[in-house]
Amino acid sequence: MRVGLTYNLKREISSPGDANLPEDFFLECDAPETVGNVRDALRERHEEVIMIEADEDAFEKLRSARPQIVFNMAEGVWGADRESQMPAIMEMLRIPYTGSTPLTLALCLNKGRTKEILSHYGIPTPRFIITEGGEPKLGHLHFPMIVKPLVEGSSKGIKNDCLVGNKAELGDRIKRIVNEYKQPALVEEFLPGREFTVALLGNGSTVRVLPIVEINYSSLPAGINPIYSYEAKWVLDTPEAPLNIFTCPAEIAEGLKKAIAQTAIDAYIALDVKDWCRIDIRLDSKGAPNVLELNPLPGILMDPKCNSCFPKAARSAGMTFGGLVNSVVDIACKRYGI
Repeated sequence: MRVGLTYNLKREISSPGDANLPEDFFLECDAPETVGNVRDALRERHEEVIMIEADEDAFEKLRSARPQIVFNMAEGVWGADRESQMPAIMEMLRIPYTGSTPLTLALCLNKGRTKEILSHYGIPTPRFIITEGGEPKLGHLHFPMIVKPLVEGSSKGIKNDCLVGNKAELGDRIKRIVNEYKQPALVEEFLPGREFTVALLGNGSTVRVLPIVEINYSSLPAGINPIYSYEAKWVLDTPEAPLNIFTCPAEIAEGLKKAIAQTAIDAYIALDVKDWCRIDIRLDSKGAPNVLELNPLPGILMDPKCNSCFPKAARSAGMTFGGLVNSVVDIACKRYGI
């Protein structure tokens, strides 16, 4: 098949026009090495891979090339609904693509909308509010709380000090996020239990849960809070000195394993996710799984030293990196009837 690959390349903040951007603005985009690894994985099975960077010229490139299907890993760069931009273009051009629809991608990037939908379906998620500053109305929320940008991924804006224990800290973190990221802040109760991330593949009754990954916060240095913060993900954990932060498969009782898997599947279905997704889950004080967020464009770094969770779960399930990438294409082809 002639397969397209849509992506956004990571770059440094360097030009004068970048002066007002947060330091982690391009963090969701992929390094050239990662894009190359996905390209090579697709070449294992497909006769031609058409490279299309998701920039302002992407529409014309797609219209001209007309791939039979596109492996979409484009996160987008600008706008609160940026992850939906390439799928919307491909739907306009009637080009099949892997992964979720524009609506699902936009909803999942917006943590507040995600949690509203989860709550509607009775799927546990930490209690929360959304605020743009001022004196937040906390209602029934209790400290400690965690403060996040509303529409960011890859731990952008979630610094170590985003876990707060009083109103003064809360107000300071909200103000910083609103000012720096030019968007509302999501404030949610911090759950004290263990944290997991769940990789899923498939659609409808064929959704498959890969081996569950547990995040071991005890491996973090003293003074670092037990959250998957910017510091934990990007500063302290490096390919040169990887942290022993993940266990896969997670060492958990069968009953908890089933509960986590079912909660993840319920969330996957509620948000109408297609083909694949990684879902972050944390246990509350009673040991019940709560959904933190969904990642329908999951990161996939090939190097095991990079501690990338979806490939880690796939390896534990006996899949190669190429097998994972091409499985996603196969699942999408089946959905389209290709």
